[in-house]
Amino acid sequence: MTEYCCHACNRTYSIDTLRYKCDCGGVLNLKKEGNAFPLDEISGRSSTLWRYREAIPVSNDSSIVSLGEGMTPLLPFHDIESKHYLKLDFISPTGSYKDRGASVLISKLKELGIREVVEDSSGNAGAAIAAYCARSEIGCTIYCPASTSKGKLAQIGAYGARLKLIEGNRAATTEAVLEAAETTYYASHNWNPFFLEGTKTVAFEIAEQLGWRAPDHVICPIGFGSVYLGLYIGFGELCRKGIIERIPHLHGVQSAACSPIYTAYSENGKIKRTPQTYETLAEGIAAEYPIRGEMILEAQRETDGVFTVVSEEDIKAGIQALAGRGIYVEPTSAVVVKAFDKFVEAGITGRGDTVVSILTGSGLKATEKLMKIL
Repeated sequence: MTEYCCHACNRTYSIDTLRYKCDCGGVLNLKKEGNAFPLDEISGRSSTLWRYREAIPVSNDSSIVSLGEGMTPLLPFHDIESKHYLKLDFISPTGSYKDRGASVLISKLKELGIREVVEDSSGNAGAAIAAYCARSEIGCTIYCPASTSKGKLAQIGAYGARLKLIEGNRAATTEAVLEAAETTYYASHNWNPFFLEGTKTVAFEIAEQLGWRAPDHVICPIGFGSVYLGLYIGFGELCRKGIIERIPHLHGVQSAACSPIYTAYSENGKIKRTPQTYETLAEGIAAEYPIRGEMILEAQRETDGVFTVVSEEDIKAGIQALAGRGIYVEPTSAVVVKAFDKFVEAGITGRGDTVVSILTGSGLKATEKLMKIL
């Protein structure tokens, strides 16, 4: 049996409810029974995230909405002997890792009979939700900041989604969508835990690609935290099954322009709304108030992870370093490059450690910005 459970007060709800949060205002997680994880069968299955079918809480195979997402390359970064790997999760149907979450979330909504949704996004999640809604013939309206990269907006529109552009920052977009969410199902990649059931599969893939071993460290960009929490959930499930011995140290990177998670971590405090101080190249992680912020801090403490921030110059240097190795990503992805250097210099990652950095979005989504840098 699977049901929603409030992270704050532990109240439970049926998964067929149309609510997106608890009555107390808390975020909902999934309370699930244990699932099988047949290693001997997985290797012979199709190279999508649905190869881990037993671990994904969608009841009926007929409800699965897939575009072939998952099983993205794991590439040594510096040289063939390097233990710093890049997980190329931007090599996905819509160009970002958020296809993982969209596939599972929209599959569940199809199973529940939902026919119309709204979502808010800085671009990538909106494109993913729009694509999978188109695939499943679910109508959707995507709310985005007016400043969102034009390439991402064009992509969302191409999938047939209705697009609502909101003046102001990312927080203003969320405020706008909540009014619509009072009457239409809110397919939020931040509120809905089924989205995390998709992003957790990146942890499964990393472990499988390393011979069913966990790396020592994983580094990822972090805004609202869907990839970070997905890593935590996925490696946690593998650990509880005895497939890996421990969860890796999970490290997150924020832009110095907007860093509520890093601020709470460095001050040993709670997540507070932290206004964005300037426009950042890393638009995908400019989240002033991550609603799952306390969960993120709990995951950091449990895995003995570290958070850091990078400057705009750091982001530019990361873009150029990756491009110089044949890898073209959007600025949000490139934050991991200088973060890795910082972790090495601080002794957080040691000689011989296996480190995986997650690259989350394609450079093709940010052509205008990248033309000014490269």
